[in-house]
Amino acid sequence: MIWLSPFHDRNSPGPSDCTCRRSWLQHFKNMLLGRTKVTMQYPEQKWDAQLPEHYRGAPALVKDEAGRIRCVACQLCEFICPPRAIKIEPGEIPAKDRFSKVEKYPREFDIDMIRCIFCGMCEEVCPEQAIFLRKDYAITGLTRAEMVHNKEKLLEIGGIMHGVVLKWNEKK
Repeated sequence: MIWLSPFHDRNSPGPSDCTCRRSWLQHFKNMLLGRTKVTMQYPEQKWDAQLPEHYRGAPALVKDEAGRIRCVACQLCEFICPPRAIKIEPGEIPAKDRFSKVEKYPREFDIDMIRCIFCGMCEEVCPEQAIFLRKDYAITGLTRAEMVHNKEKLLEIGGIMHGVVLKWNEKK
Protein backbone atom coordinates (compact mmCIF):
# COMPACT_ATOMS: atom_id res chain seq x y z
CA MET A 1 0.00 0.00 0.00
CA ILE A 2 1.25 3.48 -0.86
CA TRP A 3 1.04 6.23 1.69
CA LEU A 4 -0.91 9.19 0.40
CA SER A 5 -0.70 12.68 1.79
CA PRO A 6 -3.89 14.34 3.03
CA PHE A 7 -3.64 16.70 0.06
CA HIS A 8 -3.53 13.87 -2.48
CA ASP A 9 -6.58 13.45 -4.68
CA ARG A 10 -7.68 9.87 -4.00
CA ASN A 11 -9.40 9.61 -7.36
CA SER A 12 -6.25 10.34 -9.40
CA PRO A 13 -3.74 7.55 -9.95
CA GLY A 14 -0.65 7.85 -7.73
CA PRO A 15 2.87 6.62 -8.36
CA SER A 16 3.14 2.90 -8.34
CA ASP A 17 5.34 1.07 -5.90
CA CYS A 18 7.56 -0.19 -8.75
CA THR A 19 8.16 3.34 -10.06
CA CYS A 20 9.33 4.54 -6.66
CA ARG A 21 11.68 1.60 -6.20
CA ARG A 22 13.06 1.97 -9.74
CA SER A 23 13.78 5.67 -9.16
CA TRP A 24 15.48 4.97 -5.84
CA LEU A 25 17.64 2.20 -7.34
CA GLN A 26 18.65 4.50 -10.23
CA HIS A 27 19.79 7.23 -7.81
CA PHE A 28 21.64 4.70 -5.64
CA LYS A 29 23.43 3.24 -8.69
CA ASN A 30 24.45 6.72 -9.89
CA MET A 31 25.79 7.55 -6.45
CA LEU A 32 27.90 4.36 -6.33
CA LEU A 33 29.29 5.01 -9.82
CA GLY A 34 30.21 8.59 -8.96
CA ARG A 35 27.72 10.25 -11.30
CA THR A 36 25.84 11.97 -8.50
CA LYS A 37 27.29 14.64 -6.24
CA VAL A 38 27.64 13.60 -2.63
CA THR A 39 27.89 15.95 0.33
CA MET A 40 31.46 17.09 0.99
CA GLN A 41 32.89 16.02 4.35
CA TYR A 42 34.00 19.55 5.33
CA PRO A 43 36.84 19.41 7.84
CA GLU A 44 38.65 16.68 5.89
CA GLN A 45 37.75 17.91 2.39
CA LYS A 46 37.92 21.55 1.36
CA TRP A 47 37.10 23.62 -1.71
CA ASP A 48 40.56 25.26 -1.82
CA ALA A 49 41.66 23.61 -5.08
CA GLN A 50 38.29 24.18 -6.73
CA LEU A 51 37.78 27.88 -5.91
CA PRO A 52 37.29 30.03 -9.00
CA GLU A 53 39.96 32.57 -9.94
CA HIS A 54 37.63 35.51 -9.21
CA TYR A 55 36.63 34.26 -5.72
CA ARG A 56 36.59 37.02 -3.10
CA GLY A 57 37.28 35.95 0.45
CA ALA A 58 38.09 37.93 3.57
CA PRO A 59 40.25 41.09 3.41
CA ALA A 60 43.80 41.19 4.77
CA LEU A 61 46.59 43.76 5.10
CA VAL A 62 50.04 43.12 3.67
CA LYS A 63 53.62 44.20 4.27
CA ASP A 64 56.36 44.75 1.70
CA GLU A 65 59.64 42.82 1.44
CA ALA A 66 61.29 45.06 4.08
CA GLY A 67 58.52 44.34 6.59
CA ARG A 68 56.87 47.78 6.39
CA ILE A 69 53.10 48.13 6.27
CA ARG A 70 51.96 49.13 2.80
CA CYS A 71 48.97 51.08 4.10
CA VAL A 72 49.34 54.90 4.18
CA ALA A 73 46.10 55.43 6.16
CA CYS A 74 44.50 57.38 3.30
CA GLN A 75 41.15 55.99 4.52
CA LEU A 76 39.79 55.45 1.00
CA CYS A 77 38.85 51.89 1.89
CA GLU A 78 37.03 53.11 5.00
CA PHE A 79 35.03 55.67 3.02
CA ILE A 80 34.12 53.32 0.15
CA CYS A 81 33.11 50.34 2.31
CA PRO A 82 29.30 49.95 1.88
CA PRO A 83 28.56 48.35 5.29
CA ARG A 84 31.16 50.52 7.09
CA ALA A 85 33.07 47.48 8.29
CA ILE A 86 36.50 49.17 8.16
CA LYS A 87 37.70 51.58 10.87
CA ILE A 88 41.07 53.34 10.54
CA GLU A 89 42.76 55.64 13.02
CA PRO A 90 45.70 57.33 11.28
CA GLY A 91 48.91 58.18 13.08
CA GLU A 92 51.59 60.71 12.13
CA ILE A 93 55.10 59.62 11.15
CA PRO A 94 57.69 61.78 13.00
CA ALA A 95 59.39 64.48 10.85
CA LYS A 96 62.87 63.08 11.69
CA ASP A 97 61.97 59.66 10.29
CA ARG A 98 63.49 58.61 6.96
CA PHE A 99 60.00 58.03 5.55
CA SER A 100 58.38 61.22 6.82
CA LYS A 101 57.18 62.05 3.28
CA VAL A 102 54.54 59.37 3.74
CA GLU A 103 53.04 61.47 6.57
CA LYS A 104 50.62 58.86 7.94
CA TYR A 105 50.44 55.22 8.96
CA PRO A 106 47.50 53.25 10.38
CA ARG A 107 47.75 53.41 14.18
CA GLU A 108 44.57 51.33 14.39
CA PHE A 109 43.05 49.33 11.54
CA ASP A 110 40.00 47.17 12.28
CA ILE A 111 37.72 45.19 9.99
CA ASP A 112 34.49 43.78 11.36
CA MET A 113 34.19 40.45 9.53
CA ILE A 114 30.53 40.11 10.53
CA ARG A 115 29.67 43.35 8.73
CA CYS A 116 31.99 42.79 5.74
CA ILE A 117 30.15 41.75 2.57
CA PHE A 118 33.35 40.76 0.69
CA CYS A 119 32.54 43.11 -2.19
CA GLY A 120 36.19 43.88 -3.03
CA MET A 121 35.75 47.65 -3.22
CA CYS A 122 38.45 48.22 -0.59
CA GLU A 123 40.92 46.22 -2.69
CA GLU A 124 40.06 48.14 -5.85
CA VAL A 125 40.31 51.61 -4.31
CA CYS A 126 43.62 51.10 -2.43
CA PRO A 127 46.37 53.13 -4.18
CA GLU A 128 49.17 51.21 -2.42
CA GLN A 129 47.82 47.67 -2.86
CA ALA A 130 47.89 47.29 0.90
CA ILE A 131 44.62 45.42 1.26
CA PHE A 132 43.48 42.42 -0.73
CA LEU A 133 40.86 39.71 -0.55
CA ARG A 134 42.38 36.32 0.08
CA LYS A 135 40.85 32.99 -0.89
CA ASP A 136 39.68 32.07 2.59
CA TYR A 137 36.12 31.11 3.44
CA ALA A 138 36.54 29.61 6.92
CA ILE A 139 36.33 32.71 9.10
CA THR A 140 35.22 31.70 12.56
CA GLY A 141 34.89 33.15 16.02
CA LEU A 142 33.03 32.33 19.19
CA THR A 143 32.23 35.92 20.12
CA ARG A 144 31.50 39.11 18.27
CA ALA A 145 34.79 40.60 19.50
CA GLU A 146 36.75 37.75 17.90
CA MET A 147 35.24 38.62 14.54
CA VAL A 148 36.70 42.14 14.60
CA HIS A 149 40.18 41.69 13.14
CA ASN A 150 42.69 44.30 14.30
CA LYS A 151 45.82 45.44 12.45
CA GLU A 152 48.06 42.72 13.89
CA LYS A 153 45.63 39.94 12.97
CA LEU A 154 45.12 41.35 9.45
CA LEU A 155 48.89 41.59 8.89
CA GLU A 156 49.39 38.08 10.23
CA ILE A 157 46.92 36.55 7.79
CA GLY A 158 47.95 38.86 4.94
CA GLY A 159 51.67 38.17 4.97
CA ILE A 160 54.16 39.77 2.59
CA MET A 161 53.25 41.06 -0.86
CA HIS A 162 56.05 41.35 -3.40
CA GLY A 163 56.11 44.14 -5.96
CA VAL A 164 56.41 47.90 -6.25
CA VAL A 165 55.19 49.92 -3.29
CA LEU A 166 54.67 53.55 -4.26
CA LYS A 167 54.97 55.13 -0.82
CA TRP A 168 58.51 53.85 -0.20
CA ASN A 169 59.78 54.89 -3.65
CA GLU A 170 62.55 57.49 -3.12
CA LYS A 171 61.92 59.12 -6.52
CA LYS A 172 58.31 60.02 -5.73
